[in-house]
Amino acid sequence: MNIPIPENEFDRLIDLSELDLDYSELHQNLADLTSLATKVTGIRFSHINLIDGFTQWTVAYQGLEGSQMNREDSVCTYTITQDLDFEVFDLSNDQRFQDKEYVRSGEKLRYYYGIPLKTDNGNNIGALCVLDPDLKQLDPEKKELLKLIANEIVQRIQYLSLTKSLKEQIQILNDQQRKICHDIRGPIGGIVGIAEMIEEDIQDNNFDEVSEMISILKKGGESVLEMAEDVMNETTKRNGPGVHQISMDSFCQKLNELYQPQAHAKDIILNIEADESTEQVYFSRSKLTQIVGNLISNSIKFTEPKGTVSVNLDINRNSKTTKELHVSVSDTGIGISEDKIADILSGSAQSSGGTSGESGFGYGLKLVRYLVQKANGSIDIESQQKSGTTFKLIIPI
Repeated sequence: MNIPIPENEFDRLIDLSELDLDYSELHQNLADLTSLATKVTGIRFSHINLIDGFTQWTVAYQGLEGSQMNREDSVCTYTITQDLDFEVFDLSNDQRFQDKEYVRSGEKLRYYYGIPLKTDNGNNIGALCVLDPDLKQLDPEKKELLKLIANEIVQRIQYLSLTKSLKEQIQILNDQQRKICHDIRGPIGGIVGIAEMIEEDIQDNNFDEVSEMISILKKGGESVLEMAEDVMNETTKRNGPGVHQISMDSFCQKLNELYQPQAHAKDIILNIEADESTEQVYFSRSKLTQIVGNLISNSIKFTEPKGTVSVNLDINRNSKTTKELHVSVSDTGIGISEDKIADILSGSAQSSGGTSGESGFGYGLKLVRYLVQKANGSIDIESQQKSGTTFKLIIPI
């Protein structure tokens, strides 16, 4: 069955990417709105779902806990193709959904009503939906209330993204400030030291007037040095660790948390490791998660059950001041032809289905290429038919 794709799919994915969201941190900021959705409608469950190139992420919920599912299995993937809303009165009588696990077992959901989450750029990045095991029907007034809640969700998400961006910009300025203060400490310290030496030399010759001038020079240098120290201390107190700083060890943990469920669902072994687990790098963790996560999802999609997907992260130092993050994502999947590799690297690749019938949307790898190029990085692909594929990324950090 063909899954609908929004006409502006790539623009939609870029819009979602530019928000730079950490999906695992959104529940605490949005849970009150899912609670409000269930209260105003009387429907038992409510979800806020964001949909990327491969996956639907449930970032907030009420009544029925959610996490993630393949995009083609979700009802909300139909909602994001709509301008206003999408309603299914009985999921069990709809051939598009009647065989889904959440309909056949578990809560045995029947009713669904969803509203697309449209950004200011006009892109549907996800959906607010209400679901119920019983057959329901919402009156127009309740639907209008849900639309108001959906608008508030989008505004809050955009506000959270803007706040995060402003904090990062402030952090960059503070880091620059600290560097300037650090740089002036050395020269000023040297001036003070030289002044002390001159002062000692001239004291023996009773050059009172020169000695007084040298003393003033020393005090002035000490004063500037103290100011630099105060600025550095205040900046450290105010900001703590930089918001751009990522531990490779914690990043591996985040990837495991997000993508092991996908691998487990398809009976695939997912190995994620970093050659330098304690290394700290400066980069947006959310952006890095999008890049590596899309490659992981793609490899899982094109790897047979019982296969393996391996991720390796390594820091390469070009000099004392410049570093590169090297990312390798390898799988034991069906492989990619040379023509297909050329299409991926040129950004013209078309959709194809996965090894277990997963739908292909054709934009996940295109987004990876876009994000890597935007970060001034590079991407390379090595593959053999039926023998697996390796994606290699180099990203300046």
